[in-house]
Amino acid sequence: MVGRQGPVVGRRSLIGAGLGVGVGAAVFGAGGSAAAYAAGGSARRRGLGFLAAAMDGYPDHGSVRLAQSYSDQAGLFSTAFTYDNALAVLAQLAGRTAGGLGRAVVLGDALLYAQEHDPVYDDGRLRQAYNVGPYTFFDGSLQPDGFVRADGTANVGTQFGFTGTAVGDMAWAGIALSALARRTGARRFLEGAVRIGTWIERVGRTDEPLGGYKFGVNGADEKLPFTSTEHNTDLVCLFGRLALLTGDRVWRERGARAEAFVKKMWEPAGGFFYTGTNDGVTVNKSPIPEDTQTWTHLALDSRSYARSLDWAAVELAVVDHAGRRNSTVPTGQTYEGVTFSSASLVANEDAPIAEFQPKPDRSGVWFEGTAHLALALRDRSRAGDETRARRLVASIERAQDLLGAGQTVGGHALPERSGVVSASSPLDTGFGFGYYPYRHVGATAWYLLAATRTNPLRA
Repeated sequence: MVGRQGPVVGRRSLIGAGLGVGVGAAVFGAGGSAAAYAAGGSARRRGLGFLAAAMDGYPDHGSVRLAQSYSDQAGLFSTAFTYDNALAVLAQLAGRTAGGLGRAVVLGDALLYAQEHDPVYDDGRLRQAYNVGPYTFFDGSLQPDGFVRADGTANVGTQFGFTGTAVGDMAWAGIALSALARRTGARRFLEGAVRIGTWIERVGRTDEPLGGYKFGVNGADEKLPFTSTEHNTDLVCLFGRLALLTGDRVWRERGARAEAFVKKMWEPAGGFFYTGTNDGVTVNKSPIPEDTQTWTHLALDSRSYARSLDWAAVELAVVDHAGRRNSTVPTGQTYEGVTFSSASLVANEDAPIAEFQPKPDRSGVWFEGTAHLALALRDRSRAGDETRARRLVASIERAQDLLGAGQTVGGHALPERSGVVSASSPLDTGFGFGYYPYRHVGATAWYLLAATRTNPLRA
């Protein structure tokens, strides 16, 4: 799996492209302020209001910018994860408004800027995360820059160690850029997506027995030994899109290679997908995560594997309320959905998730994964799927209304009832990190995709 959090270390933590000044200035204004996005009152508009606020948290630090991934209270300061920002692009495009398109273009151009202005490499890679505003780190050291440093390089998130490059993060960035290429016709976005695909082919391709594409590299540019079902699922979409947009058949072959690995992870007796392999030879059979059940359906669209949604809906189902041990849900509120993995359900509730972190609630709802499942059920559209999806979406919308009040981005108050927290209560993923009740770009973007019935993984 991959990670994307710091003291809340997350699943992506193992590890002419620039924006024109005129466009950036226009989007700060005509693209809509956070308050304007939130003013409509609907749950979707308030979700977009949060994405806007996360993007506009540091107006004095340049128009070339990414969105801060979590509210300040998460303790990650101005960290902007590549994965979250790719999702923000896709969520903005899903709204099909001029303002959303403008914001998506700004974020896409910022990803291209990072690709073109890495402080070390010139090979098309993106790092796990970047800083987008100034802060004082826990040790008292100052991080003074915005997304673009004084020397013009992209501000890589070194203080938390977010310097590696994961294939999954790269794939999602490529998916976002390919979506922008389709919507705008601008060649720079397609060129950026092709550079990403080329980097993945060069660095990730493996001839190990199970095949597929490896995890990526750490901050020292050392290849990591794992192969992830999630990553290869992402590549089915990315390579499929590149084949369609470029007309080059080589991307078809690469997509087939990624798909073959994913299908090798299928467990027919249980009706689910395993997480991947640690050595390229042996399948890693535990823990079993949620996203390998839902993303595979969204990418493969295969009846042969559609049972994975039922497995996730039943085996990972949770209900969180104040009566649960270690729950942080206020009295009188209840949330339903799914948790991160099979290991989350048996987490040690007597021990903190990580140093300086709280103890886990086995029934904590992972709202990003709950949105994955809602969207996948809507995509499958069997009897009862829409009813179940609506219940899940309603739970997420209730969380947006009631959880995470009083949180900020860049020291500025977020619009009221805007943005979905990553989890209803602290939860242990089983992969060495947790999720917590902080407003989150990734969770909010997936909610918007589910609400608009937009499948980001279909080539």
